[in-house]
Parts: sequence; C-alpha cells; structure tokens
Amino acid sequence: MPVLLAKNWWSLVIRGLVAILFGLVTFAWPGITLSALVLLFGAFAMVDGILSLLGALRASRNGERWTSLLIEGAVGILIGLITLFRPGITAVALVWVIAVWAIVTGALEIAAAMRLRRYIRGEWLLVLMGAASLIFGILCIIMPAVAALAITLWIGVYAIVFGALLIGLGFRLRTWTHTLGAGPTPHPAR
Repeated sequence: MPVLLAKNWWSLVIRGLVAILFGLVTFAWPGITLSALVLLFGAFAMVDGILSLLGALRASRNGERWTSLLIEGAVGILIGLITLFRPGITAVALVWVIAVWAIVTGALEIAAAMRLRRYIRGEWLLVLMGAASLIFGILCIIMPAVAALAITLWIGVYAIVFGALLIGLGFRLRTWTHTLGAGPTPHPAR
C-alpha cells in the first residue's frame, strides 16, 4: 500500500486542494443557507469518496491492501448521497451526519497511518488528519444545536486544515518516491 500511495501522491494533493477550496467557499459566503451547505458538503463527500474508491481500485489491481480505502470511499459516497437526496434535512441532523462521517474517516486514517509508519519513518501527517477528523466529529456530537453559520465556519476550518494536511502528505510521499528511484530498495522504518 505505501508504494501505491506514494505513486499516487497527486491524488492526495487534488483531494487536499478540493478540501481547501470547499473550506474557502464556506468563508467567502458565511451567510450561506443550510440547503446550499447540504449540497456543498454532499458534493465534497462524493468527490472525496470517489477518489478513495479509485485508490482502492488501483490498490486491488496491484495486490495491495485496499479495504480501508474502499470503506472510506463507500462511506463518503453514502454520506454524500444522503445529503444530496435529502436536502431538507434539519441542521441538527446534518451535524450528526457530518459527525459520523468525520469520525469514521478519522478512525480509518489513523488505522492507515499505523500501517504506513512501518514503511515511512515518523509518518505523523496522516495521524494528524485522522485526529482532526475525530475531534471535529466529537465536537459536532457535543454541540448539535449550534447555529448554521457556526456549522459552516467549523466545516470550513476543518476542510482547510484537512486539505493542507493532505497536500503535505501528498508532497511528502512524492519526495519518498523520488528517494525510492534514487537509492536501494527501501526497508521498513524502525
């Protein structure tokens, strides 16, 4: 999985750029209606899920681990479909949908980081992404009745932080692929 992930570093950068763009849109129009927020979030979750599924497909073709990418992609697409086909969802229900998505995604990212750290020394970016997702999900559960504007800003901050971490990880993996091509066969990190 680490070699495949490193070869597809660009997909992480694209996911990060989409997340940052989504976050910036939420700040540019803070008075966005809840219906528009639902559609924006649904589109973001769908794109993220589709990119994860593509990563799982490529991993399965190469005989590498792909289960966590498949689950993350399926959950992202499912949450995206729920939000897109149920635009009349209430603010509290939206918070719960987002919370579940963030917690599942965070747990899977931390699990992936634990596997990846055997191959890349000090791989903390994926752990930070997972922790950010978990914290965001827990905050949504603790304060479900928060106003739509605050939800928009929370999601914007989360998307920007998550996107920046994805871009950082993508470029770090890109550097790792160049190291692979220049030197001897890599050994798992200790």
